[in-house]
Amino acid sequence: MTLPSKVRLVEVGPRDGLQNEKQLISTDIKVELIHRLALAGLHTIEATAFVSSKWVPQMADAAAVFAAIQPLPGVAYPVLTPNQQGFEAAIKAGAKEVSVFSAASETFSQKNTHCSISESLERCRVVVEAAKVQHIKVRGYVSCALGCPYEGGIKPQAVAEVARALFAMGCYEVSLGDTIGTGTPEKTKLMIEAVARWVPLKKLAGHFHDTWGMAIANVYAALEMGVSVFDSSVAGLGGCPYAPGALGNVATEDVVWLLQGCGIECGVNLEMLVDTAAWISSQLGRVPVSRVATARLAQRARGA
Repeated sequence: MTLPSKVRLVEVGPRDGLQNEKQLISTDIKVELIHRLALAGLHTIEATAFVSSKWVPQMADAAAVFAAIQPLPGVAYPVLTPNQQGFEAAIKAGAKEVSVFSAASETFSQKNTHCSISESLERCRVVVEAAKVQHIKVRGYVSCALGCPYEGGIKPQAVAEVARALFAMGCYEVSLGDTIGTGTPEKTKLMIEAVARWVPLKKLAGHFHDTWGMAIANVYAALEMGVSVFDSSVAGLGGCPYAPGALGNVATEDVVWLLQGCGIECGVNLEMLVDTAAWISSQLGRVPVSRVATARLAQRARGA
């Protein structure tokens, strides 16, 4: 299959990337990260999550973060809203796009949201119906699309059923998440093939974690299948508090390097992105874990 000529990246660093950091990060740093990412050319930046501060303390300042964003033209700033309470808080803060999520694993759903898959989908439905009334766009996430930390392998049909439900209820796009990063290219293709029987490829996105070093390979496999939207996180930030051992999301700069090498347009300035990866990593007291940021920063140090 011919690779897409253009890809849209959904930057999830400010939310998915930072939510599991043990040290509390200031509102100012979060807002500055969002601003730098927008200047680098990211046009969709998941800004924060309106969730319980009891379960995700890092997102306790969601309203303050969203209020402090100075939006740039053409940039969307979606937020995560797991339930009606979160949705109402997000709308009060001025959000124009929200995301909901479910899982392809019953056990993960119980651990993550304390409810069954069917119950989580009903929560999503409530949010989607409320969003329709207010003309708010809703994106859907499916966790554990290629494996579960509790159940192991996940059947592609299980992923397809959840993705189908999210799309049918009105999610404009469904992101398929390899939450624990155990996916491989062939498994990725089989999963996408199963989902695409119910949800058009142009309505699907890939969300890959790099726990086993397969994230960028899985991105390419998804590209070969015709997927043209990918979630990624600057500097490879991220993880999941309910997925033991899961490392960060695929790094945005690694995906941009891949896309540029394939002649695929994504609109992101790689040098500015690497600068942003170095900056946020320094704020967190470490160096970037992404291959491209590491290599490019080393080149700069050598004067190359």
